[in-house]
Amino acid sequence: MLAAKSTNITVAEHAVTRDERWLANGHKSGILWFTGLSGAGKSTLAMALERRLFERGYRAYVLDGDNVRHGLSADLGFSPEDRAENIRRIGEVANLFAQAGFIVLTAFISPYRADRERARAIAPDFFHEVHVKAGLATCESRDVKGLYAKARAGKIPEFTGISAPYEEPLAADLVVPTDRMDVTRSVDLLMAYVERKLAL
Repeated sequence: MLAAKSTNITVAEHAVTRDERWLANGHKSGILWFTGLSGAGKSTLAMALERRLFERGYRAYVLDGDNVRHGLSADLGFSPEDRAENIRRIGEVANLFAQAGFIVLTAFISPYRADRERARAIAPDFFHEVHVKAGLATCESRDVKGLYAKARAGKIPEFTGISAPYEEPLAADLVVPTDRMDVTRSVDLLMAYVERKLAL
């Protein structure tokens, strides 16, 4: 955990309880932490699931890796230290959303197990690790941004799967094999998980 530099601070107690928020929303809150290689389908599935949840009356919001790096983490690069700080920030923000009653869908490569475990430790009651699983060859074949080609040409340093490691989850709460399932079937699988774990 990060050592706090602030002093003389206390935690403010909210006037609305977690259970009251859940009752008003009609569902529990949670964090579905999507992890996987670039091109595995994290953002695609998170956005599609957000739409499905919204249409069914769930309060859901996607925190997407590229979007967050345009703002909250604009000052960070892709070194292991900066990746760790990026994931810590997202873990804290996701926890705030979950405390507010939302189902948070986070779409980040988050390649290191230790960083994902730190994110889980921030909000252990809410955290669900979802491995969006596709092999490197599949992800490269979907390389619409041309990132893998640039990485193999040495133009992107510390690129996950090429010049930086990806540590697969050892015991993910859910595995979505996107190299064997299309978007609709993958979202069906995710939706079934949400209804099993987070419906009241």
